[in-house]
Amino acid sequence: MNYPILVHVTLRAGIADPEAATIERALPALGFSGVSHLRTGKTFRFELAASDEASALERATAMAERLLSNPVIESADVRLGTL
Repeated sequence: MNYPILVHVTLRAGIADPEAATIERALPALGFSGVSHLRTGKTFRFELAASDEASALERATAMAERLLSNPVIESADVRLGTL
């Protein structure tokens, strides 16, 4: 069976996020005030063939840790999702 997987990768706490800092500084000039503590990330959505949900999540987590993220500076949240 195919399971929809959602992997959201973000920088770990304490790691500088210059892209987020640039966006946060630019928002007031575009009329969006009150935004703080902005962080950026990336999302991967895919289908994974597996025998059950637990197996799909286990394999997706392994992929996230080995390829989709850099575990030294990033955290990966893996869950069943919708495509």
